[in-house]
Amino acid sequence: MDAKRGFVPADINNFSPEAVLKLRTASRHILYLINEGYDLKQASTFVGNHFLLSERQRLAVMRSIATNDQLAGRTRRMLPMEEINGQEVWIDGFNLIITLEVMMSDSILFQCMDGTIRDLAALRGTYRLIPETDTAVRLLLDTLQDAGIRQVNILLDQPVSNSGRLKAKIAEYGESYPFELDIQLLKDVDRTLYQKENVITSDSIILDHCGSWINLTSVCMKKSDRRALQVWQ
Repeated sequence: MDAKRGFVPADINNFSPEAVLKLRTASRHILYLINEGYDLKQASTFVGNHFLLSERQRLAVMRSIATNDQLAGRTRRMLPMEEINGQEVWIDGFNLIITLEVMMSDSILFQCMDGTIRDLAALRGTYRLIPETDTAVRLLLDTLQDAGIRQVNILLDQPVSNSGRLKAKIAEYGESYPFELDIQLLKDVDRTLYQKENVITSDSIILDHCGSWINLTSVCMKKSDRRALQVWQ
């Protein structure tokens, strides 16, 4: 069974030191275009063709960058960890757990312009538990406990396969933690989180809609002593 969540063999070449230098140059071109109002996907296609970037490389750049307006809004709404002690948080479950699984699998992660950590794992409606799922769940719950969270709401996409199994696993581990834990299976997690404060996710669309958010994944990365690539400059 392949437990290397988010990894494909071609990534060794896609994100070699030489390739990262090229990606940083390409990212500067794409950033210029999107700050001038061009669509991100169209700009990525145009620049990606010019620099002969692979699909994985283009996806890495697209997930790593943001316009100046997006960065300003996300920075304004981001809450420091010390401000959420005793608070209630709302977690984009699959988004966070999958990134932590990628982290625990030692697959490639990216340090993005908005400070979040993102991966290249594609959910596409299917998900299965892997050996690293247990470690990822414990890391998440430990970090929430250290932050002194009062109420934890974890939202999982109901249509995704094995969402019920992941809910059961989180609930099992969660019994030994001091905070209140509510795990919900919903048909539209994103729109629910649009209306919330204290959201934990790295989904760019949610970050641009929610009232406030916490960059918990970066805290988890520091706790686990992992590192991420930076493909923008």
